[in-house]
Amino acid sequence: MNNKFNLTRKQNVFVAKRNIVDYIWKSANLEGIGVSYSEVQAIYDGGIVNGLTVDKIIAINNLKYAWEFILENDGIEYDFKALCHIHKLTCDKLVLDENLGRLRTTPVNIGGTTWKPQFPIESQIKEELERLLNQPEKTKTEIAIEIMLWIMRRQMFIDGNKRVGMLFANKIMIDNGCGIITISQENQPTFFEKLIKFYESGDNTDLKEWIYETSIDGIDLNNNQ
Repeated sequence: MNNKFNLTRKQNVFVAKRNIVDYIWKSANLEGIGVSYSEVQAIYDGGIVNGLTVDKIIAINNLKYAWEFILENDGIEYDFKALCHIHKLTCDKLVLDENLGRLRTTPVNIGGTTWKPQFPIESQIKEELERLLNQPEKTKTEIAIEIMLWIMRRQMFIDGNKRVGMLFANKIMIDNGCGIITISQENQPTFFEKLIKFYESGDNTDLKEWIYETSIDGIDLNNNQ
């Protein structure tokens, strides 16, 4: 699974900033936060949006702050601490303070399936993350996708796991100039269908390949043609 893009970090940040509202809009809808592109643009610009719940406005602003963290910090390690910090940013004021940036201690149900994720244990999470990060035979793109799917299936937080998974993966992608993972609106039904199958089977092969083929955005800034 080759890297589709080979950018510098500076170039990748430039590409991300050009399309940041679009990425936030798609990510919000992926998590079931029903907002229009124009509403996201208005919230991002600090404007007033009528007709949206407070929680939706908070969720969009949180995604904005999380993206800013990713784009403005290139020296942050890809570790458990960073994972928890991204959860704090994305779910601030949306979950109880005792759950913010901490592994869940209550069971969760997954819509569309009877499968239930196991309880997260910090030592296991750290070991699994370290193993996924250290795969020298794989490209950074493949590692990022695998980690994103692992976070989503592990359901380690009480809420926001898809947002956290995509943001954490995109930090890896951007830091290594590999583009941006983003699920388009028209592809989201297929994504959820494949995600449920992945939840139930634990086999990420089909979903990983589908994301690689359909859901990596970028611009070849090094192409002179």
